[in-house]
Amino acid sequence: MATYKTYDTIGIREDLQDAIYDISPTTTPFMSTVGRTKAKSTYHEWQTDSLADVNLANAQVEGADATSAVLTPTTRVGNYTQISDKVIQVSTTDDVVDKAGRSTETAYQLSKASAEIKRDMESILLSDQAQDAGGTATARKLGGLASWITTNTVDTAGGALTEDMLKEAVLKAYNSGGEPDVLLVSPANKQVVSTFAGIAEQRYQAPKSSPTTIIGTADVYLSDFGSVNVVPDRFLSNDYSYVLDPSMASVAYLRPFKSQKLAKMGDSEKHLLNVEYTLVVNNESAHAMMSDET
Repeated sequence: MATYKTYDTIGIREDLQDAIYDISPTTTPFMSTVGRTKAKSTYHEWQTDSLADVNLANAQVEGADATSAVLTPTTRVGNYTQISDKVIQVSTTDDVVDKAGRSTETAYQLSKASAEIKRDMESILLSDQAQDAGGTATARKLGGLASWITTNTVDTAGGALTEDMLKEAVLKAYNSGGEPDVLLVSPANKQVVSTFAGIAEQRYQAPKSSPTTIIGTADVYLSDFGSVNVVPDRFLSNDYSYVLDPSMASVAYLRPFKSQKLAKMGDSEKHLLNVEYTLVVNNESAHAMMSDET
């Protein structure tokens, strides 16, 4: 008598896990590291200033009349807010059928949209995008970080990032008055930084009662002006690496993330998720940039 097998059986229930596995990167190190502030207009402004150069000839004759110094005004700078959004539309039926891995399709797709917008934001904030006031038919655009840093730059001339270039960038930011403690690099450049000879040779400060620990990875780079945390960012181009003073940058929100249901046009629900934001670089000379890398 032939054995009855699963191939012959009708009605076997499906074996579908009640989970959805998505490993798409969602961490946004730059936005997580810098501050957050509020914008009140589509053009968000702030002021920068600097002290006069050191005067080695500052010696005055006893009893001489006081002479007024030449005073300089502050510099007023700003950046335009940019709107980023995602629109999702799900049929009413799809939201009520029983599905694996999520309660409703709308909730799941909104969660995905939020992560996707944050990825877009991270990439835009770190880019060399020029700011644009926009118009009735064109979108406003914020100026990305690469477009702001002009004082402390190191051009690698199409070559690979080197430790000497990193030292030069840190020195420039420090001499300008910055307190850089983050090196933001692409994953490929993180591997380059990990090969720097000075990392394994430098020693991390440890209590006198215990042995000194040698830093064998590039997670912390000990510069001449303090430790620098090396942070890989999947959304940073291989062309740029940033030496950052996180206290001197922030993301300003004119309209924080908000989801709203749009007008119903049939047997479906349409939702708009958007955010309006800009990049604030308190003083660009607090940071440094290494560009034109390969």
